Amino acid sequence: MPELVPPFLDLADPTFSVRSDHVHRAREASWYARTNYGLAVLRYDQAARLIRHPSLRQGSWQWLAHHGVTSGLLADWWAGWVLNIEGDSHLRLRKLMNPAFSRKAIDALRPRFERLAAELIDSFAERGRCEFMADFAVPYAARVIAILLGIPEREWRTIADQSATIGLATGVRVREHLPRIEAALEKLYDYADELIANRRRSPRHDLVTSLVQAEADAERLTAAELRDSLVLLIFGGFDTTRNQLGLGVQLFLDHPVQWRLLGQHAELGSTAVEEVMRVSSTTTWVTREAVEDFCFDGLEIKAGTTIHLFCESAGTDPQAFVNADFDITAADRLPHFGFGGGVHYCLGHTVARTDMGIALTALARRLPAIHPAGPATWLPDSGNTGPVTLPLAFAGTNSAS
Repeated sequence: MPELVPPFLDLADPTFSVRSDHVHRAREASWYARTNYGLAVLRYDQAARLIRHPSLRQGSWQWLAHHGVTSGLLADWWAGWVLNIEGDSHLRLRKLMNPAFSRKAIDALRPRFERLAAELIDSFAERGRCEFMADFAVPYAARVIAILLGIPEREWRTIADQSATIGLATGVRVREHLPRIEAALEKLYDYADELIANRRRSPRHDLVTSLVQAEADAERLTAAELRDSLVLLIFGGFDTTRNQLGLGVQLFLDHPVQWRLLGQHAELGSTAVEEVMRVSSTTTWVTREAVEDFCFDGLEIKAGTTIHLFCESAGTDPQAFVNADFDITAADRLPHFGFGGGVHYCLGHTVARTDMGIALTALARRLPAIHPAGPATWLPDSGNTGPVTLPLAFAGTNSAS
């Protein structure tokens, strides 16, 4: 019997989409596909096992090198990410940083996030329309970061503008955008340095102070670790929340019954976040790299092979979900991969789940009948993706109370 030839997916094609019928047909044919950047894993079962496989390490550390970016400001910062470090060094960083992201610390900020969501909705509710990304998603995501860091919320535009530019580093056109990315990174480094110096002089009850004062086993974060981590927090927290809110609202536009349910049942907010991330995660794929030769489900994988776990394809795999349709009332769903998995599970997942749940619930309650007010524009469907613009209209609004 001839060996089956796996599908090929051209990830460098500007029109490629991880959510396309092309990818779903490939999933029907095989659990994996070959790509110009290694293997793509398309089914849930294999993704769930590989995301924690002992023969794999976190793989995005090589992303820049795949595009010829091996030195300079961006390459140095990328190499210092807690996400891209392995072994004891990684465990040490997580141990030092974890307390700053505790459930208790984030829950204390819930009332402030709720007031922020209400304030932004109030600013456009009477108009009957908004450009969702500019009027809500961008300022909300940036001001959440400002609240976390304990800085004036009026500085949100600095956070938004520079973080959005740095986000281009996760896409397939990173080399083309490198000068802009490094200029934005330089500005955020300067911003982080000022914050760190201020908190050393005048400690406060905020996340930056927690990181400055973090200590475990008689160790502290070095100056480089502190500034690298702070810039990653600013960029990652903004980029993820902005994009995921846009993706979530677009998904609810396609499922208006679900939107009305969320508006009527605030307790569904946390489930809504999980369903949005299962079906339409801003993280298009989670990357791993083989550290040794090994055989997996009949496939011989060589050391150094890059493996992309496609989040949407796995999260909607009909072999794993009896009914993979978007449903915020569904119970006992298998976990999605939007926050990664294993030892590299996202440090900021509690922040993201909290701020997105509050935002989506407030929006659905106040704006019970939304519909598109024009075509949306989109980031490339690779790296971290989402809408650039998302015009909305709504026939009526509910009161803030």
